[in-house]
Amino acid sequence: MQKTFALLVGLALAAPVFAQPINIGEISVAADTTAFAVSVSAGSAELQSLALQAFNAHGKFRLVQSGGAFAIRFDSAGANQVTVTVSQRGSAIFTQTVAGTSTRNALLKAADAAVTKTTGLPGIFAGKLAFVTDRGGQQTIMTSDLFFGEVLSHPVQGKNIIGPRWSPDGSRIIFTSYRTGFPDIYLLNLRTRSLDTLVSFKGTNSGGRFSPDGSRLAMVLSGEGNPEIYVGNAQGRQIKRLTNNQSVEASPAWSPDGSRLVFTSDAAGGPQLYVMPAGGGQMSRLTTNLSRYCAEPDWSRADPNKVVFTAGIGRGYQIGVYDFSARTAKQVSKAPYDAVEPVWCADGRHVVCTFRTATNRALFLLDTETGKATRLSPNAAGNAWNAAYLAP
Repeated sequence: MQKTFALLVGLALAAPVFAQPINIGEISVAADTTAFAVSVSAGSAELQSLALQAFNAHGKFRLVQSGGAFAIRFDSAGANQVTVTVSQRGSAIFTQTVAGTSTRNALLKAADAAVTKTTGLPGIFAGKLAFVTDRGGQQTIMTSDLFFGEVLSHPVQGKNIIGPRWSPDGSRIIFTSYRTGFPDIYLLNLRTRSLDTLVSFKGTNSGGRFSPDGSRLAMVLSGEGNPEIYVGNAQGRQIKRLTNNQSVEASPAWSPDGSRLVFTSDAAGGPQLYVMPAGGGQMSRLTTNLSRYCAEPDWSRADPNKVVFTAGIGRGYQIGVYDFSARTAKQVSKAPYDAVEPVWCADGRHVVCTFRTATNRALFLLDTETGKATRLSPNAAGNAWNAAYLAP
């Protein structure tokens, strides 16, 4: 029962190994030799502070005062608009005025435009987070931008809130909660601020995840006796069972094209990663060659060759990335604490994950290519964990 429970909820409720407080803001690593040296300036202190925070967190950039490969400038252009100018050797090579839902949002969108112009990578700064926090003594779901601005609390309180996940259009959040004493899947509508029970069958109901087009729902149900992978429509109906074995399955995640699922199973004697067709068929193991404990997978939509996951390393947990082209995995985090619950950002390079100790949990932006990690959730936000990322 304990093994089944731990697999079902991932590592959200497992006891952390480390006891020290999380008091660092960044994990520094060896410089990326391919990183761009950039200078960043803005027409106001507010814009400059946020722009510096964003580019300092991005693993592809190295901030300098002057003389970098690019000079990036941000200026207010009216209500909720920001103009970005990218210069090289003193000459402007790119200018764009970007509108947002707020001046802050416009700055992040403009910064994304600069990232794409200078690196070719999709921007990640204007993405949104949904996460779990325990502010006020109860677990609840909150949303914010990537750098914990424009934080909103939502009408969700309960015990053991697990796995919030965005709908593709950003209008809803699906999650598991023990609100009634048993794990059920709930749907939070952000437009109406309504909360509905989506899946509540006999047994455990967990791991809900919308397909990339929003038409289907993957989940883990145990109503037929064993935790298995199921797929239904977006309303949690017309459900089809995909796995049928004596092992425990958990944490399904969709491939970018919606044709396959990656998930955790203990079919090999311990938690490992498996893939199978989303319509049903043979499950096959991803041989990571990294750990005997591999769980919490997330499939990159920007790079279909990459799956990020949590791996048992030493006495704790770290983040790993499986590469389908290399057919192996590597450890990408270098946290002095447990690093768990990774989810991809929009560029296929960065992930948001939880760093945790026995008493504290915080969200970090992790560059999977260098291991650089930058704290996102401030101390004032309290414990924050189990994030989901919505691409801009």
